[in-house]
Amino acid sequence: MQKSIIIGTRGSDLALWQAYHVKAQLEQLGQTVELNIIKTKGDQIQNLSFDKIEGKGFFTKELEEALLNGSIDLAVHSHKDLETEQPAGLKIACVSKREDPADILLIRPSHFDPSKNLSLKEGSIVGTSSARRKTQVQAFRKDIVINDLRGNVPTRIQKLRDGKYDAIVLAAAGVKRLQLDVNDLKEVRLDPREFVAAPAQGVLALQIRESDTALEKILQPMNSVEVQKQIAVERKVLNKMQGGCQLPLGVHCIYENGVYKTWAALGKSESEVKRVYAENENHEVLADEILQKLNTKNSKFKIFVSKKITSDSLFNKAFLGENIEVLGEALISFKGIDFTDIPKSDWLFFTSRNSARFFFKKNPDISGRKIACVGSGTYQEVVKHVSKIDFVGNDVDIKKVGEEFAAKVGNGIALFPVSNITRRTIQQFFKNPLQAIDFPTYETIEKVEFDIPFCEVLVFTSPSSVRAYFSKYSLQEKQGVVAIGITTGKELELFGVKNYNMPKITGELGLVDAALQIM
Repeated sequence: MQKSIIIGTRGSDLALWQAYHVKAQLEQLGQTVELNIIKTKGDQIQNLSFDKIEGKGFFTKELEEALLNGSIDLAVHSHKDLETEQPAGLKIACVSKREDPADILLIRPSHFDPSKNLSLKEGSIVGTSSARRKTQVQAFRKDIVINDLRGNVPTRIQKLRDGKYDAIVLAAAGVKRLQLDVNDLKEVRLDPREFVAAPAQGVLALQIRESDTALEKILQPMNSVEVQKQIAVERKVLNKMQGGCQLPLGVHCIYENGVYKTWAALGKSESEVKRVYAENENHEVLADEILQKLNTKNSKFKIFVSKKITSDSLFNKAFLGENIEVLGEALISFKGIDFTDIPKSDWLFFTSRNSARFFFKKNPDISGRKIACVGSGTYQEVVKHVSKIDFVGNDVDIKKVGEEFAAKVGNGIALFPVSNITRRTIQQFFKNPLQAIDFPTYETIEKVEFDIPFCEVLVFTSPSSVRAYFSKYSLQEKQGVVAIGITTGKELELFGVKNYNMPKITGELGLVDAALQIM
């Protein structure tokens, strides 16, 4: 008779889902499986935040003890809960494919404001007990109030519905795996490259006794080798930082076009986060590169950004630290163009904040048209005027965005409110040029009177700002340059600037990262 494999699991809804998921996979491989539910310290203590519970492994220790004494054969863990050093005699034999690694904000509709960072109204109360989430939320928004939140996933969501919080932060993987109905709440996915996820978030770890080679062999068809490499980078950083769940550290690694790309964010104070980025074809060296950058103190320097820096800008001390000074000045101004009749179209596509601002200033009738935009800044402007956006291009690869949008439009017509000097970025990807109609709604005027002191880093947010700047200044030694996108980069090349950084993610935080990489 075949011996049953005994899986040890916590008793929460999510832990049970994970255990039953693994059970089903093993049964498909012809195995007989039983479950053994075990309470951990983290389950028993519900009145303290994680950073106030003594010791480590408070969601895993009891399961590991059961493995060592032989009362279970296999422990199923959320990988992010595991300590980076395995107890003597135990090993991770298998990791799952990765569910969405992002965090999400669940927001009560009364406190939802998509025109602001994190889509939260001023002064909202956010529930989380994670040190990583606390520091990142407050780095994005200092006005947000953070209150501790404990309990399993359904309990946390009920506390939100009961009005104890205005929003809560959860792992997207948990909500998806439990198939919870949250339609009465606003759900905002936080890009794990921006709001950097916990190491190994979204991955299940299958832990066994080191000596159980037979079970290890059984588990191999379930193992995701590529995910193993990515989370090895993330967890090595965590290990070298000598941290556990309570360390305010996010590390997120992806494999894209033959390169491992890694973002890390370390809380340095209550609301200051140090962000770094590294990439390499060899995943084994990435963790050390990230660690070196996290441990290197930024030297003093100035950044010039060719736009006005507003109070909610991410070019602030929370992400830059005390040593860096930012000078923001728009080198171009704008003037609306009068229009009355709008050409017929199936779609409206906005490529910038100004394209939306000047278009909607005329209160046009847009009934029957679908709405699209590119970039988080444009999105935040467009949602001030419409209740639904049907397509958002949030990728720095304009070719990818353009091709996706053209496919979405199909045989339809897309109208592009633009400046009088548009570069036709998205429009060029329509196979039939007649499907992409430019509709000038504002003029771009390059400034001639301005005085910019020497800055070690220059960040250009449009081709026009490049022309304005280099009509007066030339590039100096020890100056680094950032271009917001491909067309701005091409404009720089016309002025002889060949070496410049491009952001890896859309939005202002991508520009912040690109500027920090120079120094």
